[in-house]
Amino acid sequence: MRPPLLFLAHRLPYPPNKGDKIRSFHLLKQLATDYRVFLGAFVDAPEDMQHAGALRDLCEEVMVLRLRPRWARLASLRGLLQRQPLTVPYYWRRQLAAWVGRTIAERGIERALVFSSSVAPYLLGPRHAGLRRVIDFVDVDSDKWAQYAETTSLAVRWIYRREAVRLLALERRIAAEFDGSVFVSAAEAALFRKLAPESAGKVSFAYNGVDTVYFDPQLPLPTPYAEGECPLVFTGAMDYWPNVDAVCWFAEHILPSVRRAAPDAVFYAVGARPAPAVQRLARLPGVRVTGQVADVRPFLRHAAAVVAPLRIARGIQNKVLEGMAMARPSVVTPAALEGIAAISGEELLVAADASSFADAVVTVVSGRAAPGIGAAGRRRVLADFDWDRNLTGFHQLLEGGRT
Repeated sequence: MRPPLLFLAHRLPYPPNKGDKIRSFHLLKQLATDYRVFLGAFVDAPEDMQHAGALRDLCEEVMVLRLRPRWARLASLRGLLQRQPLTVPYYWRRQLAAWVGRTIAERGIERALVFSSSVAPYLLGPRHAGLRRVIDFVDVDSDKWAQYAETTSLAVRWIYRREAVRLLALERRIAAEFDGSVFVSAAEAALFRKLAPESAGKVSFAYNGVDTVYFDPQLPLPTPYAEGECPLVFTGAMDYWPNVDAVCWFAEHILPSVRRAAPDAVFYAVGARPAPAVQRLARLPGVRVTGQVADVRPFLRHAAAVVAPLRIARGIQNKVLEGMAMARPSVVTPAALEGIAAISGEELLVAADASSFADAVVTVVSGRAAPGIGAAGRRRVLADFDWDRNLTGFHQLLEGGRT
């Protein structure tokens, strides 16, 4: 019989329709072949509650708690009084803590996989020292908060800086107590080794993957675009600050230059829950804000270019991999390219500032990019980003080995 495994995630790993859920779903699916999984997770989008049942075929038991962001934000303020990162009380619920303790005791749990530092506190402390504990940090979140602090208003900058400091302290404690810490790329792992040198020997990385059968450019997908448009597309959750920053920067500071050279260029911001700043972009010439769509693949398949103008980013960007998998010419910033060993000019185009980014987009839409650049990008994805191959190290860590 397969041994039991406790799997904790800050967000239900289904449906796999955004960055962290894509990775956590594939990780869960792979581990379910070797273990009887007991999953504990939060749902922060009401529409996702209906999907909890979809994971019961993979899991022995699924414990899902509804997370109401407004109340969770209020609860997070306890962190100011308790010298904690705000994310700890945001995700702390007695009901989940009780379930974790009961499941470990009654099910004979000896191994645990934690997805995200946000839920690691459920397994911290001497009470759980006997468990084989592995965490998938994915990104160095504390550094992400430090980046936020550099790009926000003075009114909230001190909160973001405080969160960066407190969260790093938590990350270091987790890494010291747990048996393995995994990140999404070599660069993220190297950064964390510098920030937490005392745990450097237990830090490794596992690249993401892409379902290249699902993201297949040969599929007969109808175009969602109007005739005569030269569509440029960005995909992602539109309430996530790095994505909000990216689409606003592109629409306001890059697209006007592109449209002067290519008047039929139209920018599509495709993704759920567009923030007010994103919604306002729809008033600009040549900008479309779609909100949630049933399937992003038609938008990628028929785009003249996929753009990822991320100025704030950590780890591997699934949006970039998916655009490349669909064999579309992609234009990205250096921040969006982390962990992707693609050759600029041959497999995609890389540009750092607004002027060069606009020039790169014009190069693509005018047909002056390298012939076959989109197909070359797909070949790169096929070579480097296979889920099954890239996630095998988690099993080794859970069994006491090293990746």
